[in-house]
Amino acid sequence: MSRVMNWLQQHENQVFLWVNQRNPISFIDFILQRITHLGGASITIASMLSLILFTHDAWRIMAIQAIIALAVSHIPVAILKKKYPRLRPYLVLPDTKTCKKPLVDHSFPSGHTTAIFSIIIPFVISAPYMTFIVVPIAMTVAYSRVYLGLHYPSDCVVGALLGASAALLAAVIV
Repeated sequence: MSRVMNWLQQHENQVFLWVNQRNPISFIDFILQRITHLGGASITIASMLSLILFTHDAWRIMAIQAIIALAVSHIPVAILKKKYPRLRPYLVLPDTKTCKKPLVDHSFPSGHTTAIFSIIIPFVISAPYMTFIVVPIAMTVAYSRVYLGLHYPSDCVVGALLGASAALLAAVIV
């Protein structure tokens, strides 16, 4: 089993480095350093609370589903970060490009990716026309986490699955 895990980690490191070590383009760096925050607690919570307070009907229901999904999805994130204390890639892989004040908690899974996927799925379900706007934004947030040296690709994949699963559950319940 350890050979399989080593093989997987080696290939994941290659994918990580391919994304992280791309030729830097200052405009892309600038954009991704800002977009990554769309998955942060401040923006996800504030935006959903604003929709709950200042909209009606379908928009309010979608925002309620999203805020429930956001809260529920971070329970497994907290558990997994404690159970699998994976170091962030910039701490493990030499010459990793990272942002100015990188996070120091554990890498697995990505909380930003979990958050953004947990809030977009209710909108995708109830307003499918929004899919072409919100899914690329969520995927860019996940990509930015790897690009900025903060997460491995699998951290973001698991985060997206946790967020989407919590959102589907919230959509069924609410």
